[in-house]
Amino acid sequence: MNLLFRYAFTRYMWLISLLVVLPLNLFAQLDAPHFKVFQFPANQIPRIDGRFNDWDMVPDSYIVGTEELWDDSGKHPGLNKESIDVKVKVGWVKGFNRLYFMYEAYDDYWDFTHDDLHNDIFELVVDGDLSGGPHIARFHPNKELDTWDAYFSFQGVHAQNYHIFTPPAYGKDWTLVWGSQPWIKELPYANAAYSYDFKSGEPGVLRLEFYITVFDYAGNEPSQAIESSFYENKNIGLCWAIIDYDDVNKKGKNNGFWNLSKHHTMYGESSQLRTFDLMPLEPAFKKPVMAKWEHKIVDMQRRLVAFNDLSEGTITQWKWSFGDGNTSDKQHPIHAYERPGTYIVTLDVSGPEGEDRATRVWDVVVK
Repeated sequence: MNLLFRYAFTRYMWLISLLVVLPLNLFAQLDAPHFKVFQFPANQIPRIDGRFNDWDMVPDSYIVGTEELWDDSGKHPGLNKESIDVKVKVGWVKGFNRLYFMYEAYDDYWDFTHDDLHNDIFELVVDGDLSGGPHIARFHPNKELDTWDAYFSFQGVHAQNYHIFTPPAYGKDWTLVWGSQPWIKELPYANAAYSYDFKSGEPGVLRLEFYITVFDYAGNEPSQAIESSFYENKNIGLCWAIIDYDDVNKKGKNNGFWNLSKHHTMYGESSQLRTFDLMPLEPAFKKPVMAKWEHKIVDMQRRLVAFNDLSEGTITQWKWSFGDGNTSDKQHPIHAYERPGTYIVTLDVSGPEGEDRATRVWDVVVK
């Protein structure tokens, strides 16, 4: 089965499952308030080094805190921040299909001595295109499918689940990817760094920063993968839960499943995730006027090039210099070059809030 067929088949199965669960799950989630994903400037991308000062620029309005969670295990009637208290910030960078996270948590009892799932866990689920539907094998809509065929063709494919250990035991991997694509937790697709000074069984504050790459199709091999496409104001599906253990010396049931979703099974049903918005740059990090442009050769025989203004801000004047002595004051000009060559093209823009220039050297090539 080639990649395109598998991708189309999987999409078809998601659509069928979505039609089943849509009335019960998705409408309730879409009605809920959206959360925000902070856009980092391109020159201030977070370093995954466990120092966290990169996150100081993120306003508190982006924090998703303990008050947004509820214990859907029924073991706690309400919040008790003296027992567990978390703050999560989520970021993105234009040009990367990644999500960056800063996770800060206080727990009165950290549990991380075991090498299995008995570990305090930050369980994270992401659906980059809000396609919805199940994404673990036992929720597969085709119940006749062999269990392992369902696992390798379906689990973690269109939405990904990470069991992030907080912190991991000595020598233990930083996360479990609950699916058939463990490569997505490795560089260059992901990275993580921790900071804490407590021992297992003690109280304290843990800080974790990491990034993950988001996939619309995550096959068993990287060559099969299709990354999600991130752009400003896009909505994505995202959710997490805090799995709290408080019995370091014995294996037992957890002490709470603190969920951001209103549905326990969000771990395997992406229609039950929350909606997050990829925000534009905050005004403090954005130039009031920014010149940007792109071009396309529409007729090589006539050396005809279309220029498209992508400038940001309130623009009232444009001046193009095409590199051959000709100019234009149109916003989106089309220019015919008389001779073959590699040209230096400049766009100057101005408006009531300022002016800017964008020059590209030898990007425009005609023959």
